[in-house]
Amino acid sequence: MDKVFIRGLAIETLIGVFDWEREIRQWLLLDLDLGTDIRPAASGDDINCTPSYKEVADRLHEFVGGSEFQLVETLAEEVAHLLMREFRLPWIRVRVAKPGAVISAAEVGVEIERGEWR
Repeated sequence: MDKVFIRGLAIETLIGVFDWEREIRQWLLLDLDLGTDIRPAASGDDINCTPSYKEVADRLHEFVGGSEFQLVETLAEEVAHLLMREFRLPWIRVRVAKPGAVISAAEVGVEIERGEWR
């Protein structure tokens, strides 16, 4: 299986468990690996045969930007399910980082894999 990837997709959203976090929007950084077979797209030079980076990014800006999850764990799980369903992906890796959440760390977050790698 091949991968289409997006790195460092920055999206502002409402996220967090503390009261002060429920009153402000914060930036998240998403890294995505989308499992797919790029051979049909490559052989026909056809964008319709591969996940579109722009469509994936636009969909995530809409979904994540409008979400109000408390945990990045929940957000990562929902992003994985959404993209697998809407883009018919057999496998996905989603990494969600929350820069500045821990003062002494550049970023913290979660990384999950869903589906079956072939």
